[in-house]
Amino acid sequence: MDKFWYFLCMIILIESFKLVDSNRELVITPPLPILPLPKSSQLKWQERELIMFLHFGVNTFTDSEWGTGHESPAIFNPTGLNASQWVEVAVEAGISLMILTAKHHDGFCLWPSKYTDHSVVSSPWRNGHGDVVRDLVTAAEARGVDVGLYLSPWDRHDRRYGKEKQYNEYYLAQLQELLHEYGNVREIWFDGAKGANAPNMSYDFGDWFAMVRELQTSINIFSDAGPDVRWVGNEKGFAGSTCWSTINRTSLSIGNASIVDYINTGDPKGTDWLPPECDVSIRPGWFWHKSQKPKKLSKLLEIYYNSVGRNCVLLFNVPPNTTGLISETDVQRLREFRNAVDTIFSTNLAENGAIKASSRRGGKDSDFGPENVLDSDHLWTFWAPREEDDEHWLEIKAANEGLRFNVVRIQEAIGLGQRIKRHEIYADGKLVGKGTTVGHKRLHRLGGVVHARSLKVRILESRGVPLVSSFGLHFDPFWHPPHGHSLSNGSRF
Repeated sequence: MDKFWYFLCMIILIESFKLVDSNRELVITPPLPILPLPKSSQLKWQERELIMFLHFGVNTFTDSEWGTGHESPAIFNPTGLNASQWVEVAVEAGISLMILTAKHHDGFCLWPSKYTDHSVVSSPWRNGHGDVVRDLVTAAEARGVDVGLYLSPWDRHDRRYGKEKQYNEYYLAQLQELLHEYGNVREIWFDGAKGANAPNMSYDFGDWFAMVRELQTSINIFSDAGPDVRWVGNEKGFAGSTCWSTINRTSLSIGNASIVDYINTGDPKGTDWLPPECDVSIRPGWFWHKSQKPKKLSKLLEIYYNSVGRNCVLLFNVPPNTTGLISETDVQRLREFRNAVDTIFSTNLAENGAIKASSRRGGKDSDFGPENVLDSDHLWTFWAPREEDDEHWLEIKAANEGLRFNVVRIQEAIGLGQRIKRHEIYADGKLVGKGTTVGHKRLHRLGGVVHARSLKVRILESRGVPLVSSFGLHFDPFWHPPHGHSLSNGSRF
């Protein structure tokens, strides 16, 4: 009898383990990724959303945009230069990466390069002992801000320019200086800018990129053709209304004007993850000019919606003045801009409603429900519908007094690939917005204020099953469209 109970207990115990093991096997996994995928450095870069450019050099003192290369270093004397002020301005604006023009087209170097005396060493600033790059790196490190550098390939001063072997060696040597002597550099900027009468010159970009990788393991390389971040194709700060992070790098080349439309929109069939960066100046010019003023807040917000709101990172140029400080008018405008963005997006009105979806991957107890789009993780938690369904949608229903908004925000879980090709937005069953790509973030600024009981986003087409990581309804009090009106009884977008 004892043996019978012993064997019965063993059978029950074994079956219990089998049941536990069976339940483990039923845990629903995320869907397979859609290639290509971003690298970790690209994901971190994308999440910055807003970064800063600092155009500074001899052009600041000559009231010009492109220097001739014949400027005397004696004109460079920013007696009040304070890189800590630059960094504080960036921090207040919510910026975590600052890119400095270490050398612009005029060839003047903002650090004491041992390969030329056309630099700060020949200027009266700090009796020739100054180093702008070092000042910025030190100030940024103290505030936890990352640094990037621009080293212009076109050099109008150095006589080696036009002699391919000599100049490529010179450029590579300066690149080594900057990436070896100044700590971690998070972004390096290359471009193909060159005047029409410049000497014929081929750059060894392949060698330069290899050197960058050798010296900086977590850096992103920017150029028209990447390999990590691509130019958006214009200097207005506007991405295409369709904007893919994917593209075919084999179709790209640096300085090729014929590719600007392609790099503006990207390619849904692209084999490379190469997200776009929108560069634009807060002023009309890239360098500081006494006669110029910063753009209006309404213009900066328009740029934001058409860059960050179209799956891009926005690179705002904020040029220091001849004193070596960011002008107070620019500081104030950036402060207004940051306050405006915070006012618009700090409150998600969708959180006050009930959310549901067309379906849920793995059923009601899985980790992929629509509630994930309202949490604070905008990357790795997401709503995933069933793959076998033909229709995919998310819907917010108001709890009590209804919804009042004029901005709709949608974000994808881009860590598993960019997927959404086409979507529409309905308020109480009426079409109020539509678009193509989403990517890291898509912002729809509607044609007027919407008053509705429900808001539905329909995903009409995607690469594989769509994965929505975040969703928001926001009110922008600064948006006054020329023909805007309440959309409670109609639609306009």
